[in-house]
Amino acid sequence: MSDYIVRAIAANAQIRVFAATTRDLVEEARKAHNTSPVVTAALGRLMTGGVMMGTMLKGEKDLLTLQVKGDGPLQGMTVTADSAGNVKGYALEPQVMLPPSPLGKLDVGGAVGNGMLRIIKDMGLKEPYVGQTTLQTGEIAEDLTYYFATSEQVPSSVGLGVLMEKDNTVKHAGGFIIQLMPFTEDSVIAKLEENLAAFPSVTKVLDEGKSPEEMLQILLDGMDMEITDTMPVRFYCNCDKNRVEKAIISIGEKEIKEMVEEGKEIEVKCHFCNKGYNFSVEELKTLLRKAKR
Repeated sequence: MSDYIVRAIAANAQIRVFAATTRDLVEEARKAHNTSPVVTAALGRLMTGGVMMGTMLKGEKDLLTLQVKGDGPLQGMTVTADSAGNVKGYALEPQVMLPPSPLGKLDVGGAVGNGMLRIIKDMGLKEPYVGQTTLQTGEIAEDLTYYFATSEQVPSSVGLGVLMEKDNTVKHAGGFIIQLMPFTEDSVIAKLEENLAAFPSVTKVLDEGKSPEEMLQILLDGMDMEITDTMPVRFYCNCDKNRVEKAIISIGEKEIKEMVEEGKEIEVKCHFCNKGYNFSVEELKTLLRKAKR
């Protein structure tokens, strides 16, 4: 099954929900960055949350960036998503290895540590919107739930999960975001809380072979769910040699001159997808001339 997001409303539009299956895009990121299992889980959760949040954006060119910075060995992660279901991301330390958590699971919170979550929305205005909150657990889902409540004043529940195979590839990945509208009735909130308390976990539901639609049926049982949209999502990086050239020019004349003087071809790798771009000494000389302008 390819990756996709389902959007729905429930309880006469008092609740809006998103659910996603993201196994392929998380596996794509794992292969691109050769991440360890705990980093795959951490980055996979952030990318899953990010791609769902990206579809909340209205404009075609709107961009969402999620940055996690922590004092754990992972150090930090950056994920970028757009409104069309494209997402990309990387971790600063992709090879972190940690023993399992006390519950026997991958210790994402231990890898991330204490720190900050920053959400940047670039919607084509003069200044992007920036929201920042303290990490609550480092487990990502709780941190996004807290962000929605404090920075956007939207009561939400976020569930995210990544399940690994024994060979360290991704078996399942996905998640959900449930948000309450300002006029949500107390009885609806009570029913939703009851459903959430009975919900096992994202990975357990996916491992049972259930789809995002079936996940929502469990979460919104008895609440008249109506699916409004389904859209594919994917790991996609829009880097190309031209963009990398601009990045090299931006580092300045002095640094480019030093590269030219070394007399060797260089390789520059994209942070987001790890693709390498080679530049010969002659190409570097051309970029040096452009940097001088």
